[in-house]
Amino acid sequence: MPSPSPTPTLRMPDPLPDPLPLGRAVVDRDAASRAEAGLLERLRADPAARALLVSGPELAVRPGGEPALLLVPPARLDPQGELAYLGRDGDAGYVSWTPPDGVSLATAVAALADDDHEPAADADAEIVTLRDAGHLLDARDAGLATCAVALAQWRRTHTHCPRCGAEVEVAEAGWSTRCPADGSSHYPRTDPAVIMAVHDAADRLLLARSVAWPERRRSVLAGFVEAGEGLEAAVRREVAEEVGLDVGPVAYAGAQPWPFPASLMVGFHAWVVGPDGEPADAPTPDGVEITHAEWYSRQDLRDAVGSGAVGLPMRTSIARALIEAWYGSELPD
Repeated sequence: MPSPSPTPTLRMPDPLPDPLPLGRAVVDRDAASRAEAGLLERLRADPAARALLVSGPELAVRPGGEPALLLVPPARLDPQGELAYLGRDGDAGYVSWTPPDGVSLATAVAALADDDHEPAADADAEIVTLRDAGHLLDARDAGLATCAVALAQWRRTHTHCPRCGAEVEVAEAGWSTRCPADGSSHYPRTDPAVIMAVHDAADRLLLARSVAWPERRRSVLAGFVEAGEGLEAAVRREVAEEVGLDVGPVAYAGAQPWPFPASLMVGFHAWVVGPDGEPADAPTPDGVEITHAEWYSRQDLRDAVGSGAVGLPMRTSIARALIEAWYGSELPD
């Protein structure tokens, strides 16, 4: 009887940064205060309070080598805009402010530059997306911005009761809505998704191109967790569906919020090991979600990125962190 083939030694990549770019937060969310009557009105009138300006995934920032959020007293902002309580840092309360319907964030910033307070600083403000700038913000601003974008994205789509269709009212300082018709309460949703760096016994990394991406963009695989499904099961199912490979060992790597519009990205390393510990077979893209998929050695990836043949995900993403954890250091943009 032949002896069983030895189990190959699988290399565990470097740990991910802890916290990841959008997982950083230093401001106390102060959830216990959200139900206080008149909280937002008091903060609107509080000269020590500060508001950040948000619309969907967009934010207003002060420009510079390391951009910072544009934070202004809430009293300076149009009272027709919507406030949400983000928390407190010592004596300072923080809120997000979303412009009224039909008003762009750029228009709101321009209106600030025209008033009598700090016009020069406000006139230089820029509009950026959290995707592009999240990793450049400091921990305070990154935490505030991620929370604000998550709430703004939810409110953008949750304007009516999912039960009866009546227009909802904002409650709990922006953290829930209440239906005046049937009395039901509703809360921001979070959709868990798995994102996985897939490796083989030769310590290669699988990178793929989604049908929606630019031609040269490559990243790791990802997908939403289905109802009644565990995280590791979702990893194995998504890899099998998208590139036709069977995953063996799975190891948790880290997680961060990804409010575009409402995900929590849960990162994993996963291994595809061929018979007798051999390198894995070539992937077979499904042609629906994935158009290209290839195994890369470190030299392969270094050469492809250096030549411009491959573009990597943005540094705000956990995808970039997973790739560089396998590679062992930062890769050039």
